[in-house]
Amino acid sequence: MFLLGKTQTLLVDHFADAGAYLRETEGKETVLLPVKQVPEGTKEGDLVTVFLYRDSEDRPIATTIRPAIQLGELALLKVKALSPIGAFLDWGLSKDLFLPFKETSGELKVGQEILVTLYLDHSERLAASMRIDKMLRSDPPYEKNDKVSGRVYALNPEIGAFIAVDDQYFGLVPKQELFERLKVGDMVQARVLKKRPDGKLNLSLRKKAYAQLDPDGKTILAHLEAAGGILGVGDKSDAALIQTELSMSKNAFKRAAGHLLKEGKIRIFDDRIESIQSPD
Repeated sequence: MFLLGKTQTLLVDHFADAGAYLRETEGKETVLLPVKQVPEGTKEGDLVTVFLYRDSEDRPIATTIRPAIQLGELALLKVKALSPIGAFLDWGLSKDLFLPFKETSGELKVGQEILVTLYLDHSERLAASMRIDKMLRSDPPYEKNDKVSGRVYALNPEIGAFIAVDDQYFGLVPKQELFERLKVGDMVQARVLKKRPDGKLNLSLRKKAYAQLDPDGKTILAHLEAAGGILGVGDKSDAALIQTELSMSKNAFKRAAGHLLKEGKIRIFDDRIESIQSPD
């Protein structure tokens, strides 16, 4: 039985004007390898390694070109075109790979690289999917506080940002650690908060508290300068307002603001902070 979406070695059964017809060594059914794809010097009875997919008329066809992804694999593919029913991806073959709308995650753009898996749909057609959770491994070589990089492949406001660490391991930035706006496809640098018993990684986009003080302080000073020396967040401000204005948690804001206060750079009030250098 032919395996669509897989590389396999088949026997040359016979030739025709269209190319070479291949079959399994113990089978009778044949599949066409187009004449332009037939290796020079190939004879009847030779073995040829090919990839099988369906052509534009939905017929099984063979190619000696190895695509960028095979059945059950993960790969980073570029969006070539968009349509109301999905997207078309470049996987190295003349017929682009279809990504159904129901298998997408987030807004897509032409030229964007996305992480997908390859599957057979209910009509036995090859298609791509961005729903890759079950494809990601849970045996990462990382432990608590290790630095990692990964790609955002899905977002859920109730859970957080799902990250494919090294494009192969499961990672999650929980919503309580999400203090910046992300979109699907973004590359992020993160720190491992913990390695769960199932091997999956909980991540933070922030450094450890003591290491984050200086970057957070610079962020506050930059916003103060842009606002003319007075910023409408203070010691009693709501956490949601602080996150919206500064993309940091209330605890991080209070740590950094307290540090700036000790350095004599700001004054802190219940509803605002002021730069010491700002004019009265």
